[in-house]
Amino acid sequence: MPVLLKKELGVVENSYYEATVTRPPAQPSLTQRLQADVCVVGGGYAGLSAALELAERGYSVVLLEAQRVGWGASGRNGGQVIVGFGSDGEEAIERQFGLQDARRAWDISVDAIRLLQRRIARYGIGCEWRTGYLSLATKPRKAQELRRWMDRVQSTYDYPLQWVDNGALRQWVDSARFHSAVFDAGSGHLHPLKYCLGLAAAARGAGARIFENSPVFVVERGRRPVVRTAQGECACDFVVLAGNVYLGEYGDAIAPEVCSRIMPVGTYMIATERMAPQRAAALIPSRCAASDTNFILDYFRLSDDHRLLFGGGDSYTGTTPRNLIGQIRRSMMGVFPQLKDLEVAHAWGGFVDITMNMAPHFGRLGANVYFVQGFSGHGLALSGMAGLMVAEAIAGQAERFDLLARIRHLPFPGGALMRTPALVLGMWYYRLRDAL
Repeated sequence: MPVLLKKELGVVENSYYEATVTRPPAQPSLTQRLQADVCVVGGGYAGLSAALELAERGYSVVLLEAQRVGWGASGRNGGQVIVGFGSDGEEAIERQFGLQDARRAWDISVDAIRLLQRRIARYGIGCEWRTGYLSLATKPRKAQELRRWMDRVQSTYDYPLQWVDNGALRQWVDSARFHSAVFDAGSGHLHPLKYCLGLAAAARGAGARIFENSPVFVVERGRRPVVRTAQGECACDFVVLAGNVYLGEYGDAIAPEVCSRIMPVGTYMIATERMAPQRAAALIPSRCAASDTNFILDYFRLSDDHRLLFGGGDSYTGTTPRNLIGQIRRSMMGVFPQLKDLEVAHAWGGFVDITMNMAPHFGRLGANVYFVQGFSGHGLALSGMAGLMVAEAIAGQAERFDLLARIRHLPFPGGALMRTPALVLGMWYYRLRDAL
């Protein structure tokens, strides 16, 4: 059971993303008894995507969000839209599936980015979408690992990537910290909250009823499940659980059997004050999103208004680190010391959900309760595809959903009390490995 998540609330207040959107008026809370074909729990990318796809197929849909739409990871993440499942997740899928079905899973992740681009175009979502993503190696050993990954992806999945050697790297990122990189032209980055709010508007336009500030306490399962909030309820034929690490925050009776398969990991970001356009362009001439390949990683990109958005400072304890801004600013100075004169204008953070094997966790609880979770840092595109695949499954076309639902997942060891300490010890081990 995820613990201590409410300690993150303070770092959301100065979010760059929240400061640069105009939210519509809050949707009402659920205070009545409703009937629907489908009740969706969670107002992030996965839940909104499922609601949109189901409503467009003619289903009556009620979506319940505990806070505001995009309040969780969908409104606070790094904005990086990345193909695949990460090297660990991809290897786990290959071991369990074999190469033929692993290739099908990879193609789903590629389709997820195409789906995102189609939605941006179809619904006119202004979310600052840009193509291009760099994976950066910090030292020769990391470069060898990165090159092996690139070769495996190109040979196994027939996916085009470009190697960037040390001599050419400054044309992509003006930093001495990195040894070499892989460029992915198919991935990219965007303003995550603008995209999320655009999905919500599209779902409402399709007929989905969205209720905010309506945390779910109980899901009564059965032939016709009943989803209960403090003041209302929704009886339905199908339930879609898309709350990720927040699913157990308000009631233990929602889906206790899947909560132990994911772990909340805090990740935090800062945004600098605005730079002159020429200075920003010199910093990242490619204007790609970028991340190093360390286990405890740093990631960064430029905003459309010429700020550097820099993330890292991962926390596996469930609490916000002390001196958060100073810690991430020091990491930023390690990458871009030329920014020492810039002030930090915004700092924020939140929790992502990871699985033991870093692969996504999809499935059913009985015949009519679906869940999607465990996106492990690759959720911006894949969670939208997860919502589409749930809609396909409910409509009787479950092939793609069932493929990813076959991925086996172990619970984090030690139960609720020991899971976090055990993970913290593991992260210290990986920090040491990254440093060597």
